[in-house]
Amino acid sequence: MSQTVRGVISRSRKQPVEVVEVVIPDPGPGEVVVDVIACGVCHTDLTYREGGINDEYPFLLGHEAAGTVESIGVGVTNVAVGDFVVLNWRAVCGRCRACKRGRPWYCFDTHNAAQKMTLTDGTELTPALGIGAFADKTLVHEGQCTKVDPEADPAVAGLLGCGMMAGIGAAINTGNVQRDDTVAVIGCGGVGDAAIAGARLVGAKQIIAVDTNDQKLDWARDFGATHTINAKEFDVVETIQDLTGGNGADVVIDAVGRPETWKQAFYARDLAGTVVLVGVPTPDMTLEMPLVDFFSRGGQLKSSWYGDCLPERDFPTLISLYREGRLPLEKFVSERIGLDDVEDAFHKMHAGEVLRSVVIL
Repeated sequence: MSQTVRGVISRSRKQPVEVVEVVIPDPGPGEVVVDVIACGVCHTDLTYREGGINDEYPFLLGHEAAGTVESIGVGVTNVAVGDFVVLNWRAVCGRCRACKRGRPWYCFDTHNAAQKMTLTDGTELTPALGIGAFADKTLVHEGQCTKVDPEADPAVAGLLGCGMMAGIGAAINTGNVQRDDTVAVIGCGGVGDAAIAGARLVGAKQIIAVDTNDQKLDWARDFGATHTINAKEFDVVETIQDLTGGNGADVVIDAVGRPETWKQAFYARDLAGTVVLVGVPTPDMTLEMPLVDFFSRGGQLKSSWYGDCLPERDFPTLISLYREGRLPLEKFVSERIGLDDVEDAFHKMHAGEVLRSVVIL
């Protein structure tokens, strides 16, 4: 039998979110109902509200979530009732050409629940990133559930569901940062600071944080930045080169995703260095550069999708590192709020006052 819970929706473009009743159907084949315990407020949720993803309103927002499996559908083998899980938005298919070539983190046919959650009048909801976890419960595909240590704080664990994994993975998986590398990170919000934490975890000898906000640069130091640059006051490329013996950084991570920051990343790296784009550009952004610069500088230019992660591999490992005190994921939780506070959390995030507000259900 379906059940009705409270959830946060965006009904129309650029309008405040609403807390409404949401109908959760019983799980069908391969589906799972998760009792959500905590869900982080990610910038992607705000982008949905602003119309920056698509126009498939109304959206059921929220996707950085952890919770407990309440019920499972026919054929579910990945999880069992009672499992503590982190939700992910790239449930790999195992059958596409990327999966068959042993690169499932590039899966081209990821899964979501087949059934729709609805409003009480039957209006179908579009769940943010196929999850929709600003709700007491949500319906997802079994592959979107990754079991982790149940002793982990749900408010912390859930953040791996998007931003923290994107940043850590951009450094470790995509950027392949190694011990004694020099690393620069442009943009020190949640994703950028996660990249800094990831670079520190693997032993980068120098981590340079770049932002225009001094508060964010202070946060970056907490996560392991050895040097900071306020881009309003200093030339980013010249300063990174100066700090790295005139060479540039081995890996530069653009966590902003704008043409100007990508160019900074490109020119601030060492010869044959690596640029990682993890900030998401908008469709209207374009880039014009001399083609000879691409040839003459060599190296690798990469985009990082969800930190090129494989949730079943990466989530449990990162939770273990957090539990051992080696990865300070708890520092990303700026405040714990209720469902009614999501709109206010968007304003705080936009103003740079928080790294993550986390809804506790």
